Amino acid sequence: MSVGPKKVQSAEPAPRAPHQRIIEVAREMFCRDGIHATGIDRILAAAGASKMTLYARFGSKEALLREVLVQEGAEWRAAFFAAVDAPGEGEPLTRIVAALTVLFNRKPFTGCAFMNAIGEHTKGETWLRDLAAEHHRHILAFLGAHATAAGYPEPSILARQLLLIIDGTLAALMVNGDPAVLTIAQRNLEAVLRR
Repeated sequence: MSVGPKKVQSAEPAPRAPHQRIIEVAREMFCRDGIHATGIDRILAAAGASKMTLYARFGSKEALLREVLVQEGAEWRAAFFAAVDAPGEGEPLTRIVAALTVLFNRKPFTGCAFMNAIGEHTKGETWLRDLAAEHHRHILAFLGAHATAAGYPEPSILARQLLLIIDGTLAALMVNGDPAVLTIAQRNLEAVLRR
């Protein structure tokens, strides 16, 4: 008795929970269109979710923004750290601008979510500044650990100099989108790392 070939079933991705769809849609719209220009109704329509889900899970647009920034920051850092630590010539810190180039070339490039959010809010929003400061603490720890491992004097100062190059590069790319900014950033990086 011959048996025909088994049908191979394609693995369907598991459906995302409604609250995760809301986060993903909000993240895209906040980054692309701006936080204040993006209304809750637009987010819910695009996510196919109800107001009840939004308010039960997040409670407010501000709480949704907080969740979006936490996820955006974690994913940005993971991609940036992986690109800096990728195999290549020289020590990892020399690859900072190459890592920023990888992130810039992922379209659409919308700059730094934290800078964008702070730029749209009143300057007294301490919760927002606290989130941005936490994001910076993770980056400074990463840069400082590499600076220490490479034997640089004053690794914590060097980490802050490198963070200024990163933030300045992201801001300039966001403002004008000119990739020539990356060439200047590379020169600045080489000058700071020169021993």
